Amino acid sequence: MTNDAANAVSSVRPPQHGIPRTRRERDRLAETAADYVRARGLVGPLSIEELQTHSLAVLEQVRLGKEYRDFAAILVNNAVWRDTVAGIPYEKRLLLLPKCLRDPRECPASFDELGLLCEHCGRCPNGQYKQQAEELGYAVLIAEGSPVVMSLIEAGKIEAVVGVSCMSVLERVFPYMEGGAVPGVAIPLLYDGCVMTSVDSDWVWDAIYLTADEPVRRLDVDALRRQVDEWFTREALAQLLPETGQAEAVALDWMAAAGKRWRPFLAACAYRALVEADGEGLDEGLRRAAVAVECFHKASLIHDDIEDGDDVRYGDKTLHARYGVPIALNVGDLLLGEGYRLLAQIDAPAAVKEQLFAVAAAGHRDLCVGQGRELAWMAGPGALTVESVLEIFEKKTAPAFEVALRFGAILAGADDVVARVLADYSRALGVAYQIRDDIEDYYGWGDGEGLDVMRPSVLMAMAHGLGDARQRAILEKTWGDGADGPTTQEDIQAVLARMRIDRPALNLMESYKSRAIGALAGLRNSNLKSLLRRVISKIFGDFELMGCCDDHPTGHDRGGRAG
Repeated sequence: MTNDAANAVSSVRPPQHGIPRTRRERDRLAETAADYVRARGLVGPLSIEELQTHSLAVLEQVRLGKEYRDFAAILVNNAVWRDTVAGIPYEKRLLLLPKCLRDPRECPASFDELGLLCEHCGRCPNGQYKQQAEELGYAVLIAEGSPVVMSLIEAGKIEAVVGVSCMSVLERVFPYMEGGAVPGVAIPLLYDGCVMTSVDSDWVWDAIYLTADEPVRRLDVDALRRQVDEWFTREALAQLLPETGQAEAVALDWMAAAGKRWRPFLAACAYRALVEADGEGLDEGLRRAAVAVECFHKASLIHDDIEDGDDVRYGDKTLHARYGVPIALNVGDLLLGEGYRLLAQIDAPAAVKEQLFAVAAAGHRDLCVGQGRELAWMAGPGALTVESVLEIFEKKTAPAFEVALRFGAILAGADDVVARVLADYSRALGVAYQIRDDIEDYYGWGDGEGLDVMRPSVLMAMAHGLGDARQRAILEKTWGDGADGPTTQEDIQAVLARMRIDRPALNLMESYKSRAIGALAGLRNSNLKSLLRRVISKIFGDFELMGCCDDHPTGHDRGGRAG
């Protein structure tokens, strides 16, 4: 069948339900979505909830029904990302095409692990799209939903995606694009079926040729992470933290020890996203602020380990287990002093330093209040509500995230609006992070031997709230509130396993991740919004593999635990 014949067959087939029937309606809807996005100054990434809300508003303007919500949401998302995609060089873009634009009876192409190997036979439009896009510099795949897409993005080889696919695949792809804050323009096929479908070809060509006078550079999160890690070698730290005796030597070793470095990384993220600077360099003042954040964090770990009686940290002895409590306490106090000293040394106006000190002091106070609530419970343990545990989590973990982000934003000259967004984002992120730690301990992935039932735990609180009388009695014996008799770790694990308590805990973690994402809606800086969205995916390892719309599922792989 010739290409003209194929188009003739396609043209008499009406679009599927949910797609406006005429090209005129589709064009009008796309123009209205673009005007709507410009008028409201929307920046990406937008969550699915935001897109649905905006798409309904757009449909109301053009007097189309709610059945077109998903189609309109794609167009709103396209309008949000259009200028960003236009500014990304062609050689940093991926064109993702569907194999179902071809007639499988006539197509001579073969397949490999990456998708269809087009023969450019002229029997379908894919060959034309592919040839022209490759001449411009695109990478091209004819394999919707291929797992290689996320690997290309994560490797930094691809910074934007132009995707042509059916509505069902676009809906499944969206969480991956949104989770990675990947700029993209999507062109929906006019109907599903995976055989001989069609597309608004002018929309495809328009998306392929998108260009702008000024290039846009997507911030390289992995490169930024590596640069921050370089600040925490012992040699680099010694440039900022003087070593004149044993206390300083122990402090330097502890600072250089293993750790996830999320907090200094977050400070660098906020700064790099907000400062329009040439090159990849980071300000020396930011380096001091980031190291100060880690000083505060590592000091809190020393004190927490002593207060909690923990002997293992990072798979090795804790500082007090190695040197004794007096030396460990002194090193923790020394690091607090070093953190404030580094802030004082930053070359910045007095007003900026005042903000840094105020944020650090408030965060330090909140963290101690949260730890104090935990210690008070540990002195007289008993049943806790989920809400009480989450309040402790918020105070114990969120302040450090907020301090880190606020440091980067303050040094970049951000305003109060950004500060409020970062506070809301940090609260939700901190709680989600702590729930994740709780779940990992339950699975036996933490430093210890499993869930520590003698600390406030969201899983234990959920189990007590949802359990029957017998299950609650077993939990209460653990805290000394029930009848006499020992309760072993195995007893507790058995109760939690029978209740499948990890499932509601995972749902709760996801709800707080969603709150963190939702907080970003208040940002008008697309760089910061995109970067903070990607940070969530990095911390929680949110990417999965996916296939085409007609692939039969055979299971999926989760992303690995955050390092």
